[in-house]
Amino acid sequence: MSSVNTFLGQLAHEPAILVTVQATRGSVPRESDAWMAVFADKVLGTIGGGHLELQSIGQARACLHQGVAEPVLRYSLGPSLGQCCGGEVQLRYEAVNAADVGMLRERLSTPGMPVALFGGGHVGRALISVFGLLPVQVSWIDSRDEIFPAQLPHNVTSEHSDPVQSAVADLVPGSRVLIMSFSHAEDLDVVAACLLRQRQQGDLPYVGLIGSKTKWATFRHRLEVRGFTAQELAHITCPIGVPGVDGKQPEVIAVAVAAQILQTQSLTH
Repeated sequence: MSSVNTFLGQLAHEPAILVTVQATRGSVPRESDAWMAVFADKVLGTIGGGHLELQSIGQARACLHQGVAEPVLRYSLGPSLGQCCGGEVQLRYEAVNAADVGMLRERLSTPGMPVALFGGGHVGRALISVFGLLPVQVSWIDSRDEIFPAQLPHNVTSEHSDPVQSAVADLVPGSRVLIMSFSHAEDLDVVAACLLRQRQQGDLPYVGLIGSKTKWATFRHRLEVRGFTAQELAHITCPIGVPGVDGKQPEVIAVAVAAQILQTQSLTH
């Protein structure tokens, strides 16, 4: 369950103070709109940790006890807070209860970066576990319908597609694509479909293929035969994952690949 759903589920039974980062200046631990929900005996979400968060939890609990919330308080992240970020944070304190659930669901449930994952093998499953904790929205695609588990993270939807490459046409614009099917033939067809879409629409900022440099050399030759240019082929990332992570365990590969996907956040569509 997502932190938003957990918060709203709890809010249906007891009131809370919603603490939101309203504005920032300089070096700060979290971005604007980061939030934390403070209940009488628990805290959900985070505005950055450290003494800033500890002090704001105390402030929120005082507001909760009094039944009145301070609109906005300003905090300088210096010695007085035991922090050395040097920036400034403005926090909004807002009293919320069960009547606010609908409004908060719409306000806090922002869509994540779209990711399309082709393949439900060991690495694919490990990636789904990692992506379930990240601000992404995943379309998990495979030609084998039976491989998808019954329970999926809140931000993952599964899709059976046969032939698997036909799903490329319907991907959300801006999707980051990861290709790791059970078959090299399927991988090649998905890569080719992504390259054709990129040629026509230019809206897939990242296309990554699992495999070695040797695999990519073979694929490159086959794709050149299909008429793709060197410039078009340069859009494919293979091998995938941030450099320097050499472990072969599925979970290690998943962390390295997820980190690389997060690095693409600044890429334009």
